[in-house]
Amino acid sequence: MTERPLPTKDRLIRTAAELFQRSGYHGVGLSQLLAAADAPKGSLYHHFPNGKSDLALAAATWASDGMLRLIAASFEPAGSFAEGVETLCRKIAKLFDKSGRWDTCPISATLFEGPDNLSFRSHAYHLYEGWISEVAHHARRLGVTDPAEAADTLFILLQGGWHLARARQDSDVLRSLPGRMRISGAP
Repeated sequence: MTERPLPTKDRLIRTAAELFQRSGYHGVGLSQLLAAADAPKGSLYHHFPNGKSDLALAAATWASDGMLRLIAASFEPAGSFAEGVETLCRKIAKLFDKSGRWDTCPISATLFEGPDNLSFRSHAYHLYEGWISEVAHHARRLGVTDPAEAADTLFILLQGGWHLARARQDSDVLRSLPGRMRISGAP
């Protein structure tokens, strides 16, 4: 049985997320994007009336949703916050290794390397706050004294760790992050 192809809109979003992550917003042309997604030009504007900028927002949201699922999958079965952090960092390191390209964060590659406009910055803020809120929820559930601080600290470590891992081309940087996380009240 053959797998059913994704609808055009979904192909455009996933392709854009991958290409923007690899080459940045400005590094991807519309013809390249359409060819990689195997989509006719009219479909882009049909699904995304403002063209590339609307597609970038959708691609960033799609990538963020994947990160939210990864956070949930790491913390939901965890018996402690430290265990959830360990699992999340290991899973992110695995993704880093799997990409083989040492790509940047898909949100920053799309929204911070895109047009300097308020809607892109606001959307990045909203997506990152979603990640932080998800971690804070689990920190609270797992008994951390200051869940907001724990979530902010983990986010900062992950973002900085990703950049350092890219520079060193070494995912062990990401695996080492749990040992650098010192949160009061973290069981």
